[in-house]
Amino acid sequence: MYLIIAAAATILPVVLGQVYSQSNLNHTCLLVPDYQSCTVNANPLTVDSCCVETYGGLVLATQFWDTYTGLESSGQVLPKNSWTLHGLWPDFCNGSFTQYCDLSRQYDPSPSPNTTTGPNGTTVSVPAYTGPGVDTFVQDFGRYDLLAYMKKYWVSQGSPSAGFWAHEFSKHATCYSTFDVPCYGPKYEQHEEVIDFFETAITYFRQLPTYDWLADAGIVPSNTTSYSLHDIQNALRIRFGATPYLGCSGPKYSAPNSTDHGKTVLSEAWYYHNVLGRPQDGKSVVLDASVAGSVSSCSNATGAIWYYERGAGSQA
Repeated sequence: MYLIIAAAATILPVVLGQVYSQSNLNHTCLLVPDYQSCTVNANPLTVDSCCVETYGGLVLATQFWDTYTGLESSGQVLPKNSWTLHGLWPDFCNGSFTQYCDLSRQYDPSPSPNTTTGPNGTTVSVPAYTGPGVDTFVQDFGRYDLLAYMKKYWVSQGSPSAGFWAHEFSKHATCYSTFDVPCYGPKYEQHEEVIDFFETAITYFRQLPTYDWLADAGIVPSNTTSYSLHDIQNALRIRFGATPYLGCSGPKYSAPNSTDHGKTVLSEAWYYHNVLGRPQDGKSVVLDASVAGSVSSCSNATGAIWYYERGAGSQA
């Protein structure tokens, strides 16, 4: 049975602490069934929420196609023949979401939005973080190989990538039940869950080679050839097993007497999942984006979509 709204969706965000008031003991997830999120079994009242995702059970693995970073002169470039990692988002099971669920773990230097929902529906400000960057958290754990991968494939446009990683953790990862600090036990090391989230986002990203899937269908970046949304969707649906959400930017489609005003520059892909057990384990059930509503912001017109090449010097 698939729940329209997870039990946790009715719980107000906790902005000054963990999502649930959990003990830091007894989370041996090997002993807990890998229940599917957004089902009747994923109930925080009856299952260990450190071992089964009960808060943000509709998980979106999101990617960008950018053509430049704006920081090429400082060495921040895009990876050749690959999309880039955007994030791993924990939406509620009805497609709605919240953000910045734990302000004690707010590391975002530029919160967007800069408010969240507090107790009794109040609006709470999200303060800008001014401490050491999350890249230093990775270094503190000696995970230089992880940091190198993130610098290559998790790339921001218009701002340093480390701030973008902080944004994705603070806005989204704090809204999972399974990344709550108590889940890491009494020997928890500060920022351990930050590293865990980065690894988990990369796990999903590596399972979703959007560039390769499109290229295998003859859809490659071009400044002279445009494509149809249907063909792009079909290529990804065949390989993913469900229809992802495709986001477009740039100009809206415009033709005489047309009611299609979708945008025309391919820029994002969102892959929807329910997770089996913890997101950290990388096991999931793929879902059509229609489970949350729209499947695209792009134009449906034949040949309307541009999948532009990267700018000179913008990839390596």
